[in-house]
Amino acid sequence: MRNNVSITTKMMDHMKSAGRLAGKVAIVTGASSGIGEATAKLFAEEGAQVVVGARRAAELNHLVDEIEACGGKAVALPGDVCDEAYARALVHLAETTFGGLDIAFNNAGTIGGMGPTIEVSAASFVETVTTNLVAAFLGAKCQLPAMLRRGAGSLIFTSSIAGHTVGFPGVASYSASKSGLIGLTQSLAAEFGPRNIRVNAILPGAVDTPMYRQMNATAEAQGFIANLHALKRVSSPEELARAVLYLASDDASFMTGAAMIVDGGTSINRT
Repeated sequence: MRNNVSITTKMMDHMKSAGRLAGKVAIVTGASSGIGEATAKLFAEEGAQVVVGARRAAELNHLVDEIEACGGKAVALPGDVCDEAYARALVHLAETTFGGLDIAFNNAGTIGGMGPTIEVSAASFVETVTTNLVAAFLGAKCQLPAMLRRGAGSLIFTSSIAGHTVGFPGVASYSASKSGLIGLTQSLAAEFGPRNIRVNAILPGAVDTPMYRQMNATAEAQGFIANLHALKRVSSPEELARAVLYLASDDASFMTGAAMIVDGGTSINRT
C-alpha cells in the first residue's frame, strides 16, 4: 500500500512538472461554475498555481478543495469583478501567494438584458455591459502590470459568437458587450505585444452550464439550441477549457489578437 501511495505521488509530481503550464500562476474569474470552474481545474492539472474568483464563496472553496485533493495548488477570493479594488486584490493574492502572475482568464459574465430591445431599460443595458466588458477591462488593467513585472503573459477573455458573426434577436445588450470584448482584445494585443504579452479571446457557442440549463429548462428548448450548431449539440465546459488552455500555453506562442471561434459550427450552420 505504501509503495502504491509513493508511486501515485511521484506520478502526480511528474505530471505537474511536465504539464503545459508548469511553473505558471493563473487567475480565473467566474470560476464557481461552468467554463471557469472547468478551466481552473484543467490549469491546475497542467501544473499552474491558480487563484480563483467569483461571487459565490462556498462554490469557490469547494473548487479549491477539489484541486488540492488532486495535488494541485489553488486559493480562492470571492468578490465582485465589477469592483476595481477586487481586481487588484486578486492580483495581489497571486503575487503574494505564488510569486507572480503569468495567465489571466477573465471569464466572469452574465446573459442579462434579454428581451425585445425597446423594452430593455438603460439600467439593464449598463449592468450587462459593466459585468461583461467593463469588468474585463478592470481585470486586465490590474493584471497587466503584474505580467510586465514577469516579462511576459497571456490574457484571455470570454467573448461569444453572438458578439461576432451571428446576430440573435433579443440579446442586444449581451451582443454589444461581447463584441466590445473583441475590440478590447485586439487593442490590448497591439499595445502589449511588443512587451511579450499575448491577448486573445474565445468565442463559444452554447455551453452546457447551470446558467444554460436554467435558461433552457425544457427538452424542446435544448433541442432548438443544439440544432443551431453544425455538430447538433452544445459544448461541455471541459471542451471550452481545453481551448482556453491552448491559448494560455506556449502552444499558442505566436497567437495574439485572435477571436478564436469555438462554437460547434454555429457561425456556419445553415440547417
